[in-house]
Amino acid sequence: MVSPVLANLFLHYAFDAWMDREFPSVWFERYADDAVVHCVTERQARQVLAALANRMAEVGLHLHPAKTRIVYCQDGQRRRSSEHTAFTFLGYTFRARRNRTRHGRQFLSFEPAVSRDALKKMGREVRSWHLHTRSQLSFQELARRMNPVVAGWINYYGRFRPWELHPFLMRINAYLVRWIRQKYKRLAAKRKAITKMQEIARRYPRMFAHWRLTADAVSV
Repeated sequence: MVSPVLANLFLHYAFDAWMDREFPSVWFERYADDAVVHCVTERQARQVLAALANRMAEVGLHLHPAKTRIVYCQDGQRRRSSEHTAFTFLGYTFRARRNRTRHGRQFLSFEPAVSRDALKKMGREVRSWHLHTRSQLSFQELARRMNPVVAGWINYYGRFRPWELHPFLMRINAYLVRWIRQKYKRLAAKRKAITKMQEIARRYPRMFAHWRLTADAVSV
């Protein structure tokens, strides 16, 4: 099995250096074996794709048949239809999204936000914590265990359109409410548990990393 370091060095030779030499005006990003190449026309994209397929064959590799595609970056200026108008890279999905100017006027831009697969992966991770079974811990101990992971997600996926994370963060709060109901019998009623969590959030708004992202993240 080839180590990640050796694989990266090989791809630097096979892809990065080759792109710089053969297509010096074409920008690209690569992380491990995933790459995005920016072309200005469909004709250029097809030219680069054909040359890249030949290059990979020369070095004993091949392009992933399902992931390799030409994507048309639709926005308010580029409006024609195309088979592929979105792609996912490093946990972000890039596609046309509605935005507003500072004057409130809507426009369409092509930009990233956390991908559906990334949200599913984070959701599986939170479920694996089985928070409702951790009744031996205090609220502060829960926060100390959760915050490094949740803060990392927010810092990474919250760089662009952070509000796309809100439904996921609300689910974390639902797990915390369930934990309160399990730990304190006098707060077993859901409404009482929610009220208690909201009280704690008002007093200690930075206790949990995700509480700082949005004012309404403590309601469920």
